[in-house]
Amino acid sequence: MKLPKRKRQEQLKQKIEETPFITDEALANAFSVSIQTIRLDRMELSIPELRERIKSVATDQWNETVKALPIDDVIGEIIDLELDKRAISILDITGDHVFSRNDIARGHHLFAQANSLAVAVIDDELALTEKAEIKFTRQVKQGERVIAKATVNPEEIYHRTLVTVDSFVEQELVFSGEFTMYRST
Repeated sequence: MKLPKRKRQEQLKQKIEETPFITDEALANAFSVSIQTIRLDRMELSIPELRERIKSVATDQWNETVKALPIDDVIGEIIDLELDKRAISILDITGDHVFSRNDIARGHHLFAQANSLAVAVIDDELALTEKAEIKFTRQVKQGERVIAKATVNPEEIYHRTLVTVDSFVEQELVFSGEFTMYRST
């Protein structure tokens, strides 16, 4: 049964407040309407699209938490962060990230996502990459979403911390790296 527009919009607003990372497609399924109807409802309610909601939540939540660099300097969007333990970021590969000839992502974008996440996860005012050992395991294409997961090795030796970052497209590993991070404390 379809809801009247006002009722649907009230429930839509509530659903997005409860679950800010919900997609328009999931909302369309939940309310038994088209994706276009959801987009129009969002526009009328001045609710931004998913990408902007993720960025807003991440910026609000981690702007004061990330110490080693400004949140805007992280490549990709941080969606989970526990300093000196783990972090996750998302990078949607667009035309700006790929070679025009073949739509394959330039490697430095995947490296930058992983490296900036390795810096961001360090609980220190100063964190610098001392050494990185990286491996690309498959090409990433325009339109794919890369999810990078950083894990901090709890053992620190002489102001150095090892951070492992694995990046995935869906469940497939596309990049892995071990970053030796220098920290001031």
